[in-house]
Amino acid sequence: MLGTLKKIFGDGNSRQLKRLDKTAEDIDALETEYEKLSDDELRQKTDEFKERYQNGEKLDDLLVEAFAVVREGSKRVLGMRPFKVQLDGAIALHEGNIAEMKTGEGKTLASTMPAYLNALTEKGVHIITVNDYLASRDAKDMGELFNFLGLTVGLNLNGMAKDEKREAYLADITYGTNNEFGFDYLRDNMVLYKEQMVQRPLHFAIIDEVDSILIDEARTPLIISGTASKSADLYQSANSFVRLLEQEEDFTYDEKTKNVQLTEEGINKAERFFKIENLFDLSNVSLIHHINQALKAHTSMHRDTDYVVDEGEVVIVDQFTGRLMKGRRYSDGLHQAIEAKEGLEIQNESMTLASITFQNLFRMYEKLSGMTGTAKTEEEEFLNIYNMRVIVIPTNREIVRDDKADLVYKTSDGKFKAVVEDIKERHEKGQPVLVGTVAVETSEIISRYLKKAGVPHNVLNAKNHFREAEIIENAGQRGAVTIATNMAGRGTDIKLGDGVVEAGGLAVIGTERHESRRIDNQLRGRSGRQGDPGMSQFYLATDDELMRRFASDNIRSMMDRLGMDDSQPIESKMISRAVESAQKRVEGNNFDARKTILSYDDVLRQQREVIYKQRYDVLTSDNLRSIIEQMIERTVEQNVQAHTSEEEDENWELEAIVEYMRANLLEEGDVTVKDLKGKDPEEMKELILEKVKMRYDEKEEELTEEQMREFEKVILLRTVDQKWMDHIDQMDQLRQGIHLRAYGQNDPLREYQFEGFGMFETMVGKIDEEVARYVMKAQIRNNLQRQEVAQGAKAVSSDGEESKESKKRTPYVKADNVGRNDPCPCGSGKKYKNCHGK
Repeated sequence: MLGTLKKIFGDGNSRQLKRLDKTAEDIDALETEYEKLSDDELRQKTDEFKERYQNGEKLDDLLVEAFAVVREGSKRVLGMRPFKVQLDGAIALHEGNIAEMKTGEGKTLASTMPAYLNALTEKGVHIITVNDYLASRDAKDMGELFNFLGLTVGLNLNGMAKDEKREAYLADITYGTNNEFGFDYLRDNMVLYKEQMVQRPLHFAIIDEVDSILIDEARTPLIISGTASKSADLYQSANSFVRLLEQEEDFTYDEKTKNVQLTEEGINKAERFFKIENLFDLSNVSLIHHINQALKAHTSMHRDTDYVVDEGEVVIVDQFTGRLMKGRRYSDGLHQAIEAKEGLEIQNESMTLASITFQNLFRMYEKLSGMTGTAKTEEEEFLNIYNMRVIVIPTNREIVRDDKADLVYKTSDGKFKAVVEDIKERHEKGQPVLVGTVAVETSEIISRYLKKAGVPHNVLNAKNHFREAEIIENAGQRGAVTIATNMAGRGTDIKLGDGVVEAGGLAVIGTERHESRRIDNQLRGRSGRQGDPGMSQFYLATDDELMRRFASDNIRSMMDRLGMDDSQPIESKMISRAVESAQKRVEGNNFDARKTILSYDDVLRQQREVIYKQRYDVLTSDNLRSIIEQMIERTVEQNVQAHTSEEEDENWELEAIVEYMRANLLEEGDVTVKDLKGKDPEEMKELILEKVKMRYDEKEEELTEEQMREFEKVILLRTVDQKWMDHIDQMDQLRQGIHLRAYGQNDPLREYQFEGFGMFETMVGKIDEEVARYVMKAQIRNNLQRQEVAQGAKAVSSDGEESKESKKRTPYVKADNVGRNDPCPCGSGKKYKNCHGK
């Protein structure tokens, strides 16, 4: 029925392609005309297009001519002429969609056309890749074309100075990694002077390997953190206790959900071990948390799969790419629990100073597009979250790769023996083989098998990724055998060497199915590029993780009934479909998890936008007095309302109002109880604000205009930054425990939104009050300098890169009436008597 409907109406993708093809034909029609132009005449087209855009023409009106110019420039500078399918992909990118283009189809060249067209607005175009190597390579290679056409190209790398970054962002087209663009956004919203910002407003981005960045890494926020010192003793003792426990008897572990729970016997043992009466007493909340994290570290976190130990440190392995994520740490104490498990030095937990998810970062761009070889399976997510359609672009030449049905073996040992036998045969006839593995551990097991069989090979995994480019470059040579985790050199082509086509092209052998079909498709896609021959085959075992989680018992019992031994596989399309069905279920669960994370992060996003806008206004304003007066007004109003809420005015607490104003805003005797008696709350507020204005004017006269304006900025920036960081920490704590509300039949997300809003309102009130107090009561005793509250901050990214934030000397603002046990006005967090009150 569905097939019949598609025949009558056509599917959405084919309709889109027909439309793209028509525009591509219009571009083709200009080729002869543009070939006649000299280099200078071709370059002058850029200025002509910019002028036409400034005069009101839309980019869509310029598309055909602009793309024709880029294609002609590419022929002259790069010696490459984009195919029609690359034009289709380029148009899809300009329209803010995802172009699914298979490996080797020239995505990098296709991106030059929409980048050029959108750069004509002079608002900046960002081309985002997954690592520095690809960003540098593309900026260099494609930069020649852009420079020839009169555009500037910038490269934004980790470790660059702010001036270098600013220059890179001012270029028409800027290359860089997703992490670096994200951290620059966060750092720009932590600067003390407007001139320190490096980014322009976010205009248009083209994301290479868009599925990796917007799907695989969507659950991992970018975080700028500082350290929070906590004792390592509890991690050690929790680890010692957990080592004594037996699974099923003392705790249960659910492999599907990865949940760990203590049994009744486990609880009794904990109470005896820690010498406490009741493990679930409120005073033991921290202990329960440490025990749970220790249990998780021992049961669900596996060495050489989830992490490796490198030079005395626990280093996370990215489950999607197999890359080492050096410098990145598990949150909520799990990293420390793993350090205790491995007998390593336990490092301090970190405190979040600023964070953003890739989902919310990239949704801030006016227009977003992306390209990858594998996106169709996640189209629903791209459409729902990013409003991007996935358009599947056909290959320039037909794919002739032979994708064979899965082979299922009874045990892993039988599977690995069969894999090695297959590799050995192919190697002997000169066919190159790429072996894909899900985990570092598997790649090393196969390596050991191959060594025994005397087959020379290269291993590419998280432990030796520094040789990635060299290994991938040689993976297509005659007789080459390459074992790779899922990273498999994304973004680089495996080109076939001499005599390889005759040997059957590149053979891709998968040793296990990944929980995401996309990752399997990426592995298959390494073979059969540009019409080359090739084959792909997945070898499975009933004890593989995905098989174990979904109905492998039935398959194993069937093999037993048929009397099949370990060397006989089942080759069945039905089993392949069952595995794919399991993958779809896992993908659905992962999509739901990402949607939930986004829903929670949206609460913080709205708050973050308010704070960052207020901060930007502070940095860019010449005079903040009107803003501060509004803060003072809200503070006064809140205080007066709080003490005049009773209906009978005899019950109004006028003394409390007077005392508050004396301590926080005015001098002794400025406002008395006698002044307030007989007035309604609105008249009281007006009287107090009039007195405050007089004091403000006096303060202005004491200082120069420049000093007063800088003084206001110092107070506002320090207060907003400190309160915002405390708020992020509180929101994080709220988020950790909010799921427990479900036991009370409450929706945790609604509760989080409601309580988060209340906490934000409270924080805004505290900012108002503190700014009002310091502006009115503090006195400058030395040279005032803006304070960076995020001292010693680290930007920790998903690929482990770090960048240290510079430290600033703490300014000291002397406030009147500071008690010896009050917090010191310098913001150090110490009591006044232990700081500037010495």
